[in-house]
Amino acid sequence: MNKIAPAGARGNRRVFLALTAATIVLPLLFGAPAHAAWPDQPIKIVVPFAPGGSNDIMARLIASKLGPRMSTTVVVENKGGSGGTIGTEYVVRSKPDGYTLLFASTSITTNLATSKVLRYDLEKDLEPIGTIATSPFAVVVSNDLPAKTFKEFVDLAHDKPGSINYGSAGVGGINHLGTALLAHEAGISLTHIPYKGISLAFTDLAGGELQMLLPTVASSVQQIRDGRMRGLAVTGAKRSPLLPDLPTVSEAGLPGFELEAWFGLLGPAGMPPAVVERLNHELNAVLESDDVRKMLEHEGATPTPGGPQVLKKLVSSEIVRWKNLIKDANIKVQ
Repeated sequence: MNKIAPAGARGNRRVFLALTAATIVLPLLFGAPAHAAWPDQPIKIVVPFAPGGSNDIMARLIASKLGPRMSTTVVVENKGGSGGTIGTEYVVRSKPDGYTLLFASTSITTNLATSKVLRYDLEKDLEPIGTIATSPFAVVVSNDLPAKTFKEFVDLAHDKPGSINYGSAGVGGINHLGTALLAHEAGISLTHIPYKGISLAFTDLAGGELQMLLPTVASSVQQIRDGRMRGLAVTGAKRSPLLPDLPTVSEAGLPGFELEAWFGLLGPAGMPPAVVERLNHELNAVLESDDVRKMLEHEGATPTPGGPQVLKKLVSSEIVRWKNLIKDANIKVQ
């Protein structure tokens, strides 16, 4: 004969069963074991370009400061090629657990605007975490090129269409599209030479095998200062404090021209909201610290801490912007 448990015991048993069910269901809802504390392993930030460029420089700075705040190791891994699409797709296909992130820049939107073969949807397949910084570009040329000013460069290119080769980090990237836009606005014709990373283009420019490049001020300032290449102008609305002697492109003869790169942190779509929130909180704290702010400004970049929605809106608006520019300026891309 079955014994009937007292009412209090039955109540305790129901509470026990409810708590047991919660320990099973909640991990399924939030994508992690109830006992796991995130992060409990190293975090990888993928830079979709070769080492040495502005993306790589900033990513390593952020990683070095983010790691101690997260109580884990944050490493940077370069996966260059195809204008940044290889590294971006790698992150898109990664597990959305917060351990594989993308250090992105303007090029991810120019790639989307110019390519018909991407195997991912930038707005659907990536999770925005936060904005990081902006940086103007520098118009730099080889020391062998007989052009000492931006106007002389334009005149030389105008007199000899297609004779000046310019490099980029890949077809469809911001170095490519930004230079094509500059050439269109100036009414000149330049020849594009794509590389797997901007640092490789720097090497050829310094060696005289390449004539022109449009890198960020952050990645080119030291090489200009050291005399390895000649700076002609900067593309921001104002002169760069790092290169005060260089006029803006607008000042140098192309009124109204302005172009800046932006940088942000994203992850694979579907990351747990709590992980995104934690990453954004720590990222903003890093960017608002005096030492990081000074380091970024020293590299010619302006810190722009912001939330996931800020980055989401930025990415969407940039896609529209570049598609419109490609159409209006009739810029030819592959």
